[in-house]
Amino acid sequence: MNINNTEIERKFLVAELPEKLERYESHDIKQAYIATSPTMRLRKQDDDYIFTFKGKGVIKKTEFEYPLTKEQFEELMKKTEGRIIEKTRYLIPLGGGLICELDIYKGELEGFVNCEVEFESMEQAQSFVPPKWFGKDISEDKRYSNASLSKCDVLP
Repeated sequence: MNINNTEIERKFLVAELPEKLERYESHDIKQAYIATSPTMRLRKQDDDYIFTFKGKGVIKKTEFEYPLTKEQFEELMKKTEGRIIEKTRYLIPLGGGLICELDIYKGELEGFVNCEVEFESMEQAQSFVPPKWFGKDISEDKRYSNASLSKCDVLP
């Protein structure tokens, strides 16, 4: 877990799910937001509990993550706004050291699927050519951020 990190990522809709998803590493995620501007997120990923603060930015932003105990997580969850987001995240290797994080949403967002790829530099992010199964690039469309999805009544 990174305590202080600059995150560079691009997000995409998914045109077609890859075959045999079960062969990839996956994680169950539950998350909610204490605030969305600035972003203060609580996340349970499997048996890990994390508080995340995200700075301003779209593709590149500062991100601070701090581990929480289960008790701290449960207490802070009482302070959240909007819907709780639940999803299964699949980690799909793309080659060149890149990993696609494919999210399949559950609950109120059932049926929504997107993915993101994190990069080492802006140059790498800008030169990335997505696989054919990726859909529309939504990196700069804030409506698709999980913070926005926690507040909206309908998907964009």
